[in-house]
Amino acid sequence: MSATDQTNETLLSVRNLVKTFHIGKGLVQAIAGVSFDVRRGRTTGIVGESGSGKTTIGRCIMRLVEPSGGEALFEGEDLFQASNKRLRDLRKRLQFIFQDPYSSLNPKMKVADIIGEAIDTHRIAKGGARRQMIGDLLERVGLDRDHDRRFPHEFSGGQRQRIGIARALAVQPDLIVADEPISALDVSVQAQILNLFQSLQTELGLTVVFISHDLTVVEYLCDDVVVLYLGRVMESGRAEDIYGNPRHPYTRALLSSSPLPDPERRRERIVLKGDIPSPLAPPSGCVFRTRCPAAIDACAKTVPPIEEVGEHHTVACIRHRDLPAWLPAQNQTKEIA
Repeated sequence: MSATDQTNETLLSVRNLVKTFHIGKGLVQAIAGVSFDVRRGRTTGIVGESGSGKTTIGRCIMRLVEPSGGEALFEGEDLFQASNKRLRDLRKRLQFIFQDPYSSLNPKMKVADIIGEAIDTHRIAKGGARRQMIGDLLERVGLDRDHDRRFPHEFSGGQRQRIGIARALAVQPDLIVADEPISALDVSVQAQILNLFQSLQTELGLTVVFISHDLTVVEYLCDDVVVLYLGRVMESGRAEDIYGNPRHPYTRALLSSSPLPDPERRRERIVLKGDIPSPLAPPSGCVFRTRCPAAIDACAKTVPPIEEVGEHHTVACIRHRDLPAWLPAQNQTKEIA
C-alpha cells in the first residue's frame, strides 16, 4: 500500500456510470450504474474477473469510449460533458497507461519523440530544457538517459512499459488511469513495475486508478478498492477494510483464492459455481446470485441497494449482515497437514 498521507479530498467522483454497446440488433449494458470516489494522493484499485467491465470504466473516465450515462466529476467538472476543445486541455491533467506495452508505443518513433510528443502538444518545454526533461523522466522510471535515441523494438516488455509510464508523467498529470499495466509482463518484471508505481506514488503524490484482476497486486499497491462484477459495484472501501473485513460473498470468494505468504497455511477456499454470466442476459435481482454460495429466493427478486457498513466502506448484498454465519472470513486459515 502506498505511503502517502491519508486524505479525504475527492479528486474524481464517478456517479451512476452507464455504458451500453450495440451488439448485432440488440443492446448490452456493460456498465450498469457504477459509482465510486477517487481520493487525491491515493491509489484506487478496480478489481474483478474478466468481463466485469474494469477496462470499460477506465476508458469511459478518459473519454476514450463515450459513456452512455452518468457523470465523472473531476474537481467538480463533469468530464462527460466537456467539449472536445476542453477535453484536449484536460488531457494534460489526465493520463492513461495501456495494458499492452508492445502496441501502445509507435514503432516508427524514437523514445525521445514518444515522450516529447505530449511535452510539445502542451508546450511544456523546448530545446535543451525539453531534452533535459526527457532524460530526467527516463531516469525516474529506471532507464538510461541515452535510451532516448532508441526505437521501441530495441526494448523488453518491462522497459517499454517504463517508457509508457514516463510518457504519462511528462505532463505532470493530476490523475493516471493504469489499465492492467503489468498483466502482459513476465512475473519477475511485474514486481519491478509494481515497485516503480509505488515509489512514484510516494515521491510524486500521484493519484492513480489502478485496474487489475489480481487481488494480491491490488492489496500490495492500492489504498482503496472497488470490487466489480458484471458491470456493477459489489463492494468498495479502504484496502484494509476490504482485505481485513470483506462483507460481500463475491469479495470473500475472490480473496479465498489468493495465495498466502506463509506456505504452512492456506485459506478456506470458497469455490464459485460456473462462469460469469453474459452481459447480454444478466440474472435478475442480484447479478451475482447464480454463483453465490448462499443465495436465497429473495436474491432473484431484489436488486441489492448499496449500503454503508463503515466509513468509506459500502456493500451491495441483502445478506451482508448474516455473512459471518454462512461464509468463512477472508482471514480464516488452516495449517496444511
